Amino acid sequence: MSKGSLACVGTGMMLGAHIGPRARRHIEEADVVFVAVSDPLVELWVQGMNANVHSLQPFYEEGKPRTETYRQMVATMMEEVRAGRRVCGAFYGHPGVFAIVPHKAIAQARQEGYAAIMEAGVSAEDCLYADLGIDPGTFGCQHYEASQFMFYKRRIDPSAYLVLWQIGVAGDRTLARFSTGAAFRQVLVDLLVEEGYPASHEVIAYEAATLAISAPRMERMPLSALPSAHLQLSTTLVLPPAQVLQRNRVVLDRLASLTVGA
Repeated sequence: MSKGSLACVGTGMMLGAHIGPRARRHIEEADVVFVAVSDPLVELWVQGMNANVHSLQPFYEEGKPRTETYRQMVATMMEEVRAGRRVCGAFYGHPGVFAIVPHKAIAQARQEGYAAIMEAGVSAEDCLYADLGIDPGTFGCQHYEASQFMFYKRRIDPSAYLVLWQIGVAGDRTLARFSTGAAFRQVLVDLLVEEGYPASHEVIAYEAATLAISAPRMERMPLSALPSAHLQLSTTLVLPPAQVLQRNRVVLDRLASLTVGA
C-alpha cells in the first residue's frame, strides 16, 4: 500500500474563475476529495474534476460547537490519509485564511510523517481590495475576526482601514451559532465609538461574489445602522479611516538629519 498524503487547496471565491492550475491538478489526481465550499454549485463543479468527492458541510449543525465540527472534519480526512490514499481538501477562498481545518489537518499529517502541503487560493480579502478599490498600502489596513476584536483589548489606529471578519456572529462566545442579533452588534458599535469611530461614520458591509452572474455586496451605511443591518456569516465589515494620518515629526527630523549628514 502506498503511503498517504494530504493537499489542502483553495478554489477561490468565484466558481471556476479563481482556481489555479496546481490546485486543480491536486483535485484531479487525488484518490478522494473532501470539499468545504460556499455554494452547492461549487461542489458540483468540483465533482466534475474527480469522481470521488465528499462534502464536509454536513458536519455543521446549529447549536453544535464549531470546535467539534472542525475536529470531526480533520479526523475524517486523516482516516483516508492513514489508509494510504492521496487526499485533497478543497476549500473555498484561500485554504489558510479563516480556515482552521486545513491548518490542523496539515499539522496532524506532518506530525504523523505524511506528506502534506497547502496551495494558496484567491481569498475574500483579495476580492475585497479589488471590489472596493482599496490599496492597503495607502493608509494601512488592520484585520481582525469580529468576536476576537470584541473579546480582547487591541490597539486600534482609526487613521487606517479596519476590517472585521465574520461580523454576522460578532460576540458569539458559544462557537455554536450561525448568527447573533442586534444587541450583540450594539456592543460592537459602542466599542468602535470608544475607539474613535463616530456613530455617523460610513462603513461597508461586504460579501464577495461567488458566481459570475452575481455581484458583490458593497452596502454602505452609518456605523449606527449596523445593529439592524442584514448580516450573514460571510459578511465582512469595512471601516474606512476615521482620522487623518499624523506626521511623526520626531522621526522625520531625525531622518532629515541623516540625509544632511550623508
